[in-house]
Amino acid sequence: MSAAPVLEVEVTAIGKQTLVPGVAPITPAQRLSLRANAPMEPRKAQRPADLGLFDTNARNQIEMF
Repeated sequence: MSAAPVLEVEVTAIGKQTLVPGVAPITPAQRLSLRANAPMEPRKAQRPADLGLFDTNARNQIEMF
């Protein structure tokens, strides 16, 4: 019988996680790079742009005459 291979372990906020052989753990620099390159999102809910050119409700009105 051969001994079981020793697997690498990564310590995370939720506990220890076993790494898959041949797969490198994600570094903090890679995590920061991913967040920096992600599209910007608003911090709170935005009001709809429903006036002027973007007023989609005005397009639903029927003709007056």
